Amino acid sequence: MPTTAEIPIHTAPTNQPTKRRQKARHYVHRVRESFSTRVTKFLCSILLILLLVIGIIFFILWLSLRPHRPRVHIKSFSFPALAQDNGFDNAQITFNVSIRNPNLNMGVYYNAMVSALYFQDQRIGGTPLPLPSPSPYYQKPQTTTSIEAQLGVPSTLVITDERWKALMVARVKGTIWFRLDVTSTIQFKIATWRSKHHKMHASCQVAVGQDGIILPVSEEKRCPLYFD
Repeated sequence: MPTTAEIPIHTAPTNQPTKRRQKARHYVHRVRESFSTRVTKFLCSILLILLLVIGIIFFILWLSLRPHRPRVHIKSFSFPALAQDNGFDNAQITFNVSIRNPNLNMGVYYNAMVSALYFQDQRIGGTPLPLPSPSPYYQKPQTTTSIEAQLGVPSTLVITDERWKALMVARVKGTIWFRLDVTSTIQFKIATWRSKHHKMHASCQVAVGQDGIILPVSEEKRCPLYFD
C-alpha cells in the first residue's frame, strides 16, 4: 500500500524581530539609566566636596575670630610683716600680676580692674589696680601688661587680732595660703567691631613662706579665669 512521505516544514518564529527590538530598547534604557546614575553620583560628589571645603573655611575663620580669654599670672607677692610676731600694725603687701592678650588680631578693652585678697575665705583687703592708661584701657593683640599694687593697714588691708593669730598659726606650718582675685569688665575688639561686655574674674592661689615671700609653687603660675 503506497504511503505518502511527509516533508517537515520549519516555520521561522514570527515574533523574533519584536524580541530583538525589545532587547535593543532594554539595552538603550540601561545605558541611559547608567549614564544618569553616573552623572548624579558625580554631581553629588562635587557638592559634598564643596560643602567640605566651605565647612573647613568657616571652621578656620571661626578659630581665628573666636576670642581667647586674657591670661593672668602672679609675678610676685610680698608680705614682709609675716616674718615678725607683732608686725600687723604697719603691715603692707606688695604684689605684681601680669595680664596677657593671647589673641592674634583682637584687642581687649578693660573698663576697670579691682583686686581682693582673701585668707581662709575671709576678705582681708583689696584695692583698684592701676591700669597703664585711663579707663577703658586698650590692650593690643599679643601683648602683656604688668600691674603692681600695694595693700596697707588700715585703708586697703584690714587685719584683726584674730586674723593675725590665724596667720601666725599658718606660718608655723610653713606655708600661708592666700587667694588674690582680680576682676574687670572687658570687651573684645577687632577692626571696628566690639563685643558685648564680659565680667572677667581671675582667682589666683598664692603660697607664701615664713619670710612672707611668694613660694616657687605659685610664682609665675597662671590663674584660673572665668566669665560671668
